[in-house]
Amino acid sequence: MNIQPGDTIADVGAGSGYHAFKMAKLATEGFIYAVDIQPEMLQAISVKQSEQQVNNIQTIQGSEKSINLDENSVSKILLVDVYHEFNFPKEMIESMHKSLTSDGKIYLIEYKAEDANIPIKEIHKMSEKQAVKEFEASGFRLEQNIENLPWQHCLIFVKEKMN
Repeated sequence: MNIQPGDTIADVGAGSGYHAFKMAKLATEGFIYAVDIQPEMLQAISVKQSEQQVNNIQTIQGSEKSINLDENSVSKILLVDVYHEFNFPKEMIESMHKSLTSDGKIYLIEYKAEDANIPIKEIHKMSEKQAVKEFEASGFRLEQNIENLPWQHCLIFVKEKMN
Protein backbone atom coordinates (compact mmCIF):
# COMPACT_ATOMS: atom_id res chain seq x y z
CA MET A 1 0.00 0.00 0.00
CA ASN A 2 3.05 2.25 0.13
CA ILE A 3 1.84 3.73 3.42
CA GLN A 4 3.35 7.12 4.13
CA PRO A 5 3.59 8.81 7.56
CA GLY A 6 0.81 11.31 6.75
CA ASP A 7 -1.68 8.91 5.14
CA THR A 8 -5.31 8.72 6.21
CA ILE A 9 -6.59 5.19 5.62
CA ALA A 10 -9.85 3.32 6.21
CA ASP A 11 -9.68 -0.35 7.16
CA VAL A 12 -13.19 -1.44 6.14
CA GLY A 13 -14.29 -4.63 7.87
CA ALA A 14 -11.54 -4.06 10.42
CA GLY A 15 -12.58 -6.94 12.66
CA SER A 16 -10.22 -7.12 15.64
CA GLY A 17 -7.99 -4.45 14.11
CA TYR A 18 -5.09 -6.60 12.96
CA HIS A 19 -4.41 -4.50 9.86
CA ALA A 20 -5.40 -1.18 11.46
CA PHE A 21 -2.71 -1.53 14.14
CA LYS A 22 -0.06 -2.49 11.59
CA MET A 23 -0.97 0.52 9.41
CA ALA A 24 -1.07 2.87 12.42
CA LYS A 25 2.62 2.15 13.05
CA LEU A 26 3.45 3.31 9.51
CA ALA A 27 1.06 6.28 9.27
CA THR A 28 2.64 7.90 12.32
CA GLU A 29 1.48 11.42 11.42
CA GLY A 30 -1.71 10.21 9.73
CA PHE A 31 -4.88 8.50 10.80
CA ILE A 32 -6.52 5.08 10.52
CA TYR A 33 -10.29 4.63 10.57
CA ALA A 34 -11.20 1.13 11.72
CA VAL A 35 -14.66 0.58 10.21
CA ASP A 36 -16.85 -2.37 11.14
CA ILE A 37 -20.56 -3.08 11.52
CA GLN A 38 -20.08 -5.19 14.65
CA PRO A 39 -19.93 -3.13 17.86
CA GLU A 40 -18.08 -6.00 19.58
CA MET A 41 -15.20 -5.72 17.10
CA LEU A 42 -15.00 -1.96 17.55
CA GLN A 43 -14.96 -2.41 21.33
CA ALA A 44 -12.12 -4.93 21.04
CA ILE A 45 -10.12 -2.45 18.97
CA SER A 46 -10.78 0.32 21.51
CA VAL A 47 -9.56 -1.87 24.38
CA LYS A 48 -6.40 -2.86 22.51
CA GLN A 49 -5.85 0.76 21.49
CA SER A 50 -6.03 1.86 25.12
CA GLU A 51 -3.72 -0.94 26.27
CA GLN A 52 -1.14 -0.16 23.59
CA GLN A 53 -1.61 3.62 23.79
CA VAL A 54 -2.20 3.97 20.05
CA ASN A 55 -3.59 7.42 19.32
CA ASN A 56 -4.02 7.43 15.54
CA ILE A 57 -6.87 4.92 15.19
CA GLN A 58 -10.53 5.87 15.38
CA THR A 59 -13.27 3.25 15.37
CA ILE A 60 -16.26 3.93 13.10
CA GLN A 61 -19.58 2.11 13.24
CA GLY A 62 -20.37 1.28 9.64
CA SER A 63 -23.71 0.11 8.32
CA GLU A 64 -24.75 -2.37 5.65
CA LYS A 65 -24.87 0.46 3.09
CA SER A 66 -22.20 2.92 4.22
CA ILE A 67 -18.73 3.13 5.72
CA ASN A 68 -19.94 6.32 7.45
CA LEU A 69 -16.91 8.46 6.64
CA ASP A 70 -16.93 12.07 5.48
CA GLU A 71 -16.58 12.97 1.82
CA ASN A 72 -12.95 13.15 0.62
CA SER A 73 -11.69 12.04 4.03
CA VAL A 74 -9.33 9.15 3.16
CA SER A 75 -6.68 8.52 0.53
CA LYS A 76 -6.62 4.72 0.84
CA ILE A 77 -9.15 2.03 1.73
CA LEU A 78 -8.20 -1.52 2.64
CA LEU A 79 -10.70 -4.38 2.25
CA VAL A 80 -9.33 -7.76 3.33
CA ASP A 81 -11.64 -10.72 2.71
CA VAL A 82 -14.71 -8.61 3.49
CA TYR A 83 -16.15 -7.35 0.20
CA HIS A 84 -17.86 -10.66 -0.62
CA GLU A 85 -19.74 -10.34 2.71
CA PHE A 86 -21.48 -7.07 1.76
CA ASN A 87 -25.26 -7.37 1.47
CA PHE A 88 -25.34 -4.09 -0.49
CA PRO A 89 -22.09 -3.99 -2.49
CA LYS A 90 -23.21 -1.22 -4.87
CA GLU A 91 -24.10 1.12 -2.01
CA MET A 92 -20.89 0.27 -0.17
CA ILE A 93 -18.73 0.97 -3.23
CA GLU A 94 -20.53 4.28 -3.74
CA SER A 95 -19.96 5.16 -0.07
CA MET A 96 -16.26 4.39 -0.43
CA HIS A 97 -16.08 6.41 -3.66
CA LYS A 98 -17.46 9.47 -1.84
CA SER A 99 -15.07 9.03 1.10
CA LEU A 100 -11.95 8.80 -1.07
CA THR A 101 -9.91 11.80 -2.12
CA SER A 102 -9.65 12.46 -5.86
CA ASP A 103 -6.42 10.44 -6.06
CA GLY A 104 -7.73 7.77 -3.69
CA LYS A 105 -7.21 4.04 -4.06
CA ILE A 106 -8.95 0.90 -2.86
CA TYR A 107 -6.88 -2.17 -2.03
CA LEU A 108 -9.15 -5.19 -2.41
CA ILE A 109 -7.96 -8.56 -1.11
CA GLU A 110 -10.23 -11.51 -1.90
CA TYR A 111 -9.71 -15.25 -2.31
CA LYS A 112 -9.38 -16.26 -5.97
CA ALA A 113 -12.52 -17.82 -7.41
CA GLU A 114 -10.46 -18.81 -10.46
CA ASP A 115 -8.50 -21.42 -8.46
CA ALA A 116 -10.54 -24.47 -7.45
CA ASN A 117 -7.59 -25.78 -5.41
CA ILE A 118 -7.85 -23.03 -2.81
CA PRO A 119 -9.49 -24.70 0.21
CA ILE A 120 -12.03 -21.93 0.86
CA LYS A 121 -15.78 -22.18 0.27
CA GLU A 122 -16.84 -20.74 -3.09
CA ILE A 123 -19.10 -18.21 -1.33
CA HIS A 124 -15.95 -16.66 0.17
CA LYS A 125 -14.18 -16.29 -3.19
CA MET A 126 -14.31 -13.67 -5.90
CA SER A 127 -12.98 -13.56 -9.44
CA GLU A 128 -10.96 -10.64 -10.75
CA LYS A 129 -13.50 -10.27 -13.58
CA GLN A 130 -16.39 -9.97 -11.10
CA ALA A 131 -14.56 -7.42 -8.92
CA VAL A 132 -13.59 -5.29 -11.93
CA LYS A 133 -17.16 -5.32 -13.26
CA GLU A 134 -18.65 -4.22 -9.92
CA PHE A 135 -16.04 -1.56 -9.15
CA GLU A 136 -16.05 -0.11 -12.69
CA ALA A 137 -19.85 0.25 -12.48
CA SER A 138 -19.36 2.55 -9.49
CA GLY A 139 -16.62 4.80 -10.74
CA PHE A 140 -13.38 2.90 -10.30
CA ARG A 141 -10.74 1.60 -12.68
CA LEU A 142 -8.45 -1.37 -12.00
CA GLU A 143 -4.94 0.02 -11.77
CA GLN A 144 -3.14 -3.20 -10.92
CA ASN A 145 -3.51 -6.80 -9.84
CA ILE A 146 -0.49 -7.45 -7.67
CA GLU A 147 0.01 -11.19 -7.99
CA ASN A 148 2.00 -11.49 -4.76
CA LEU A 149 -0.38 -13.69 -2.76
CA PRO A 150 -0.77 -17.40 -3.52
CA TRP A 151 -4.49 -17.67 -2.71
CA GLN A 152 -5.83 -14.14 -2.95
CA HIS A 153 -6.18 -11.35 -5.45
CA CYS A 154 -4.63 -8.03 -4.47
CA LEU A 155 -6.52 -5.61 -6.71
CA ILE A 156 -5.84 -1.88 -6.65
CA PHE A 157 -8.66 0.33 -7.87
CA VAL A 158 -8.32 4.05 -8.52
CA LYS A 159 -11.12 6.55 -8.20
CA GLU A 160 -12.56 7.99 -11.37
CA LYS A 161 -14.92 10.93 -11.64
CA MET A 162 -18.60 10.06 -11.35
CA ASN A 163 -20.91 11.29 -14.12
